[in-house]
Amino acid sequence: MKIETKAVHWGDRRKSGSFIPVTTPIYTAASYAYESMDQLDRVFGLEESGPSYARYDNPTRSALEELVRELESGAGAIACASGMIAIHTALLAALMDRPKHVVAANMMYGATTGLLMNVLGPMGVETTHVDVCDLKAVEAALTESKVGAMIMETISNPLLRVGAMDKIAAMCRAAGVPLIVDNTFATPLLVRPLELGANMVCHSATKYLAGHGDVLGGVIVADQANYDALRTLSRTIGPVMGPFESYLTLRGIKTLALRVERQCANACNVASWLATHPRVERTFFPGDPRHPDAESIARLFPPNRFGGLVAFELREAGRPEVFRFMEKLQMVVRATSLGDVHTMILYPAMASHRDLSPKHRERLGIRDNLVRVSIGIEAPEDIVADLDQALSA
Repeated sequence: MKIETKAVHWGDRRKSGSFIPVTTPIYTAASYAYESMDQLDRVFGLEESGPSYARYDNPTRSALEELVRELESGAGAIACASGMIAIHTALLAALMDRPKHVVAANMMYGATTGLLMNVLGPMGVETTHVDVCDLKAVEAALTESKVGAMIMETISNPLLRVGAMDKIAAMCRAAGVPLIVDNTFATPLLVRPLELGANMVCHSATKYLAGHGDVLGGVIVADQANYDALRTLSRTIGPVMGPFESYLTLRGIKTLALRVERQCANACNVASWLATHPRVERTFFPGDPRHPDAESIARLFPPNRFGGLVAFELREAGRPEVFRFMEKLQMVVRATSLGDVHTMILYPAMASHRDLSPKHRERLGIRDNLVRVSIGIEAPEDIVADLDQALSA
């Protein structure tokens, strides 16, 4: 069964008594009873599947976990209350019985960097930042000291770099280090990190999976070697997604393949147009044949599918000029997120990477004239027209 079909059907139509609901209902119960105490004992002991307490299991959430696990080719999944608690829980699970040292991509979502430095750091977890597009630097970081885990993004936020994940996974395996990948930007429609050798995959379900701007959530998918520790940790600390959010995410994923196909096509059109605009100094897009990671992209991504994110720098612009440009947009939504059906624009220096110092952002290449656009499913002509009038005004 192809992944597009799995996105529509997997996890649904579980028998309930004498009938089968065609979509998974919203189960709001906090606890569940069984007529047989022996059966309840087996459920508590994980000898038999079934819900007992909502922190442990919920039928709506379980359906979502089964679906995303299948899409990412994993052994098991945990649906979480946000993307950040998904990343936090994955890191905790990886580090439970391993050295408290993380190798992290130097270019990641600002909140992930903040989690490593400001939350895990004071708890004794050391972090080494490395350019994941420099394989020699990655190998050195993995072998020069005892490392407990490595974390990277499939497509980096916000400059859209793509590390050679398959080769990095092989290095991690040789070093005995679990690899955690944030696959939010790519989705399992483009890249499935576990199939490339990663050990855990995280998503902000708020973004492409749910896809409509009405859910806060995250998902972790793990391989067999790491799933038991992840599940045990989740049952203890309870980072889980609620039933309403689980239902909305299930519903959103049914159209994931259609949305991502349209968003990828629209992004190619918008990126090509931006590259020729006189007010645009530089564009960042994985589909650009001149992209510095073109070799890895060609190997890891399906043909003509490069994601729905485009970033660009405004020529001779600083914060005031960027603000004026964004305020002139009439259709494109000025808001902090991505992956929605509508096109959205974000100013990284103000939002996603606000907590990094200006000098740190500059070292990473995040200049004050950079904006990031999450392309939606609108007619591409309307997206271009709105950007054009704002750039030309």
